[in-house]
Amino acid sequence: MTRSLLERLIVSRKRRTALPLCFNAIPKGKRSALFPGKPFHTFPGIALAGVCGLALLLVPTATTFAQTQTPAAQQTPAAAQKPADQPAAGQGATDQGAQDQGAGSDDSQGPIAFEGGQLTITQPEPDGEKVLAYDGKQLASNYDVAFDRVVKIGDVNVALVDVGDGGNQCGPAKVIVWKPKDGEIKTTTVEQDECGAPPAAIADDAIYFVPYLLPGETKQASQWSPTEGLTISGNLAYTPEPGTDWKDIDASKYDNIIDAFHNEAVYKAAKALLGDDMADFATSLLVGGGTDKTASGAIYATGCVPHDCGGNDGFMAIDPVKHKVYFARRGDIREPAAWPPLKSWPDDIKKALDDAQGSGN
Repeated sequence: MTRSLLERLIVSRKRRTALPLCFNAIPKGKRSALFPGKPFHTFPGIALAGVCGLALLLVPTATTFAQTQTPAAQQTPAAAQKPADQPAAGQGATDQGAQDQGAGSDDSQGPIAFEGGQLTITQPEPDGEKVLAYDGKQLASNYDVAFDRVVKIGDVNVALVDVGDGGNQCGPAKVIVWKPKDGEIKTTTVEQDECGAPPAAIADDAIYFVPYLLPGETKQASQWSPTEGLTISGNLAYTPEPGTDWKDIDASKYDNIIDAFHNEAVYKAAKALLGDDMADFATSLLVGGGTDKTASGAIYATGCVPHDCGGNDGFMAIDPVKHKVYFARRGDIREPAAWPPLKSWPDDIKKALDDAQGSGN
């Protein structure tokens, strides 16, 4: 079951993150970015591996996972997808063809032939919400509505549609549309923490939703099938790559300094300072870029919480020689909170923090 699921891992058009899989019987797949729109160079990817970390605890067995890379704007290979037969967007209600249906970008999309009827997305008012409908019956509406694809789960065709508020603070929810035999059209909406759905992995008999994790986080993975509905599969926990040490730190490979948490030595040092607040602190680095280096060789970077730059900013530094990490977070008050206390920081790292504050981040 797990292998069948992961071999068919797919993602939405609007969320694309590299998902290299290092579990020993699992080929590469894709993991989507948390936010749609213009990508932040900030999010570690996710990998499933017996040797990598990130544990998905599925009852009654446990499968181990690890996050290893930052997002990449890549599409899932066609071989990794399992679409049902359907027409391309804009071709109208025709016999369902053999090509996968990607989400369109027009205000009105479709119609898409589906189970003897038509799925449509329209925008009745120029600045109003878009409406997903089946043969004229409204199924969902919001400002951002886009077809994802149609897949087959068992012997049931299932349409996946992204529905959200738009913008890049949260991704869209996933609306699942299906029609039971001799029944009426049905929908289920999947959303995580009221901020978009995790990416969908398609198996023969279910759709699995695997969440993105920040360092220190544990979240539930879920699954949906036409017979069982939406249920919890297990818990997914962030774990660094076992055996990685200070000597393995290579900032040239980091799209964002959050990537450094993949290193087990850095992760443990951060955990010792931040404790249970590690995931919360990591959010203050989400909007950021690459790293800089002090004269002594310490690596550092700044960031901020999405949509709150200047009001919730983070700073992280790593000294791979002295085996130390440093964190600071600034809110509305000018003096930042710091771990360890600022008075113990080396002068060059303190200067890097001061410079970051002076630049407004």
